Amino acid sequence: MQRIGVFVCHCGSNIAATVDVKKVAEMALMEPGVVHAEDYQYMCSEAGQAKIINAIHEKNLTGIVVCSCSPRMHENTFRKAVEKAGLNPYMLEIANIREHCSWIHKDMEEATKKTAGVAAATVNFMTQKM
Repeated sequence: MQRIGVFVCHCGSNIAATVDVKKVAEMALMEPGVVHAEDYQYMCSEAGQAKIINAIHEKNLTGIVVCSCSPRMHENTFRKAVEKAGLNPYMLEIANIREHCSWIHKDMEEATKKTAGVAAATVNFMTQKM
């Protein structure tokens, strides 16, 4: 059975200024297979990576979705964190919500709705891999 963790980054104010990240995390919990979801100021920080690692251990997660900036920026960072926790690093998917959602919208409700959809689609893709 899939046990997916979703981690939504504020990216400082890059994402959180336009997207209700707490609501996105709450909505992610409604997706099939998602057993853990949380938001954090900077998921790429050591403290953010520790949240991922701890959740993998505590919740016995089998897949990770990080909703953050471009994979170009931190995909390797998150893969290393996932691997450090003992999970296959390719059981990680990144939803680029900064460039695809927050930076292109001014309306928070619209940006939040789109972000929740992108997160759900990424979770769905993850469940298809498993």
